[in-house]
Amino acid sequence: MKSSATMSIGELAGHFGLATHVLRHWETMGLLSPARAAAGHRRYGRSDLYRVASILLAKEAGLALTDIRDILTTADVEKRRRIQRRHRDELVRRIVEMRAALSFIEGGLDCDYEDITECPNYQSLVADRMSMHVP
Repeated sequence: MKSSATMSIGELAGHFGLATHVLRHWETMGLLSPARAAAGHRRYGRSDLYRVASILLAKEAGLALTDIRDILTTADVEKRRRIQRRHRDELVRRIVEMRAALSFIEGGLDCDYEDITECPNYQSLVADRMSMHVP
């Protein structure tokens, strides 16, 4: 895209493999504010391309659209950091859970017993889980 060139909503959506209604929704949420042509049609420039890529990266990181909007639009650095810290803490919690899930699955894969509940590896994992919930 040349620095002076603009794209239609269809072209921008197509560039990222999105439906046009997604870009319209993001606009209503305050995530995008495209220029308008004389006939009122949306025109997207390089900064919009950059913005859509930023939104997609944030969505892939699991952020909600409202948090993405707040991160991208706030001038309050501490507000932005609070949102990012909260999300980081949630990601860390989920990573711990996913590692435990992976350990459980790998334990089952390492078991050669016909009845997985007789497998010492499996029994160890279950015993560890039981000990976590003893009052």
